[in-house]
Amino acid sequence: MIVGIPTEIKNNESRVGMTPAGVFELVKNNHTVYVQSGAGEGSGFYNGDYQQAGAIILDTIGQVYSMSQMIVKVKEPIEEEYELIQEGQILFTYFHFASSEELTKAMIKKKAICIAYETVEDEEGTLPLLTPMSEVAGRMAIQQGAKYLEKPVKGRGVLLGGVPGVAPGRVLVLGAGVVGIQAAKMAAGLGAHVTILDINMKRLRYVNDVMPPHVVTEFSNEFNIRKHIKTHDLIIGGVLLKGAKAPNLITRDMLKEMRPGTVIVDVAVDQGGCVETTRPTTHEDPIYIIDDVVHYSVANMPGAVPYTSTMALTNVTLPYVLKLANLGWEDACKKDAALEKGLNIVSGKVVYNEIIEAFGWEEAFA
Repeated sequence: MIVGIPTEIKNNESRVGMTPAGVFELVKNNHTVYVQSGAGEGSGFYNGDYQQAGAIILDTIGQVYSMSQMIVKVKEPIEEEYELIQEGQILFTYFHFASSEELTKAMIKKKAICIAYETVEDEEGTLPLLTPMSEVAGRMAIQQGAKYLEKPVKGRGVLLGGVPGVAPGRVLVLGAGVVGIQAAKMAAGLGAHVTILDINMKRLRYVNDVMPPHVVTEFSNEFNIRKHIKTHDLIIGGVLLKGAKAPNLITRDMLKEMRPGTVIVDVAVDQGGCVETTRPTTHEDPIYIIDDVVHYSVANMPGAVPYTSTMALTNVTLPYVLKLANLGWEDACKKDAALEKGLNIVSGKVVYNEIIEAFGWEEAFA
C-alpha cells in the first residue's frame, strides 16, 4: 500500500503522524511511504531521518494526498485539506466528529474511509489510541493550569503546592478516566489538595486505592459540583463519552459561584467541552475570561510537546497502520474488532451511531 504522511497544518500543531521508526517498519513490510518535506521537523525528525528509514520525500501536501492510498496523520483535516481528499482514500487520524458537523458533512461528501483513533476500542473497553494523548493532556492540564493561576495572567495568584504556613491550592478534577487520573497525579505531586469526581464507583475506588491521602474522591452530581467550584482554584474537565459530545457539567450560571481568577482547563474541548462556556482556543491564543473565570481550552494540547506526543502516538498506532496496509481496510477491520470500532464514515455513510445521535440526524446520511 502507498501510505502518506502530510505536514499538520492546524494552528501550532507540531506533531507528525509517524516517526522514522514507524516508517521503517512499513517499508520493511514492502509498503511505499511518502512524507511531506518538513513534516516531522516540529517533532525533531528531519527529512534525512525519514529518507534513511526508506521514505520518499515529496514537496507539497497536495502531492502526498494525490499519490497515497492511506493518509496517516494526527489531527482532523481542516478546511484547506478537504479538497485534497480522494474518494475511497483511507484517513487514519483523530477526528472527533461529534464536535464538528461541518467536518462530518465534508467527509461524507468526499466519500473517504474515515477511521478515528479515538473510537478504536479493545475488548476491555479501553481506547488504546486515545490513551497516550489523554495521558499527555491530563499532565499538561496541571502544568498549564498552574501557570494561569498566576496573577499577571488574571489568575487567583495561588501557588498550587503552597508553602510552609500557607495552605496549598485546591484542584477539582471532573472525571476519573485517563485524563483525570493523570491530572490528579500531577497535582498531587505538586502538593495540591485534589478532589476528583466521577459517576463510576469502580473508578473512584481505584483512585482511592492508588492515590495519596490528599486526593479525595466524591460521587459526581450537580449538587457536589456546585459545592466544590466555590472553593477550588483550578478545575480540570476530563469527561469523555466515547465518540459522543461531552456533557455540560458546568453551566454558564455556575461561573458566578466561582471566585475571581479561578482557572478552568477543559481537556474535553475536542468533544465539545464539558463546560458550557468552552470554545476551542489555540496555543497562540490559549485563554479567554468570562465572569472573571479564566478558560484554557486549547484543542490540541499535546501539540505543545510534539516530540513526546509523536513518539507516544506512533507506539500505539503503528500496529494498526500495519494491519491496514497489509490487509486493506475491509479485511483488517473484519479481523480486528478494535479497529472495526474505529470506522466512523465509510464511502459517504456514517457508521458510528454516536455521531448520528450527536447531531440529531435520523439516518446515517447528512
